[in-house]
Amino acid sequence: MSGTPGGRWLRVPGRVTAAAAALALAASGCGGGSGASDAEPTLDPEARYSDAVSAADPPLPEDFTGADVAGVSVNVPAEWSVDKSNGRMCVRPPDRDTCGYGAIQVLPKAAERDSESWPKKESRFNDADGWAAAPDTCRSLNTWKSGDTGIDSAELEPLEGDGTVEHADGLRSHHRVWHVTCQNGDTFDVKLWFLPESDVAVYAWSVDAQYAGVYDKVAESMDVTEYKNNLEEEEDDGDGDNGDGGDGDGDGDGGNGGDGDDG
Repeated sequence: MSGTPGGRWLRVPGRVTAAAAALALAASGCGGGSGASDAEPTLDPEARYSDAVSAADPPLPEDFTGADVAGVSVNVPAEWSVDKSNGRMCVRPPDRDTCGYGAIQVLPKAAERDSESWPKKESRFNDADGWAAAPDTCRSLNTWKSGDTGIDSAELEPLEGDGTVEHADGLRSHHRVWHVTCQNGDTFDVKLWFLPESDVAVYAWSVDAQYAGVYDKVAESMDVTEYKNNLEEEEDDGDGDNGDGGDGDGDGDGGNGGDGDDG
């Protein structure tokens, strides 16, 4: 998960989208007829960071449906595709056929399954280069597939409020946004919602600005209740087998000076 979108993803069948038609419809409302307003459109701040051409965010999809992996559930646009592999889930927009640019990932046991224990170890999610375990490869629209362009700089965007977001189950995650500049001058954004105690992340690997609102809605809908219940059952089974009481390794290292935690 460090420099690439991940391994193979098993595609879960979904409905074919009409998003392209919806975008065209939205664009037709911005035409320069005699009755058009002279006022400039309000641009989403994310748009300045995207390689995608987007004058403004399109409306959010009307239909969302439930999807889950390892007991972590989220609501996803009905027209988007859902891929699952190795206990993880990737949700792809209709114009993307692989899990990479523009997709959003749901990652149970995020740090446990990462060779660098990212993003939990030493609260990496608070660092300017904490947007990936190995933050060395450009993920812009033009370069992410080739993976042959390096990084020039990365900036952690200022936190909104206390830097946390409340989810459907009432837990609050650390929410971080990075703006990354590549060696060729391209830029891209990365978004992360991370529950350090539960070790669950929602991760927009490389943001497509036109879907900024969708990423937020998917992340906010996250519910880890079943996931945590499953973990407790696993721990109980382990205690019964080993009799060692399960001392653990300190699940709650992810706080940042009262920055909000998922307890």
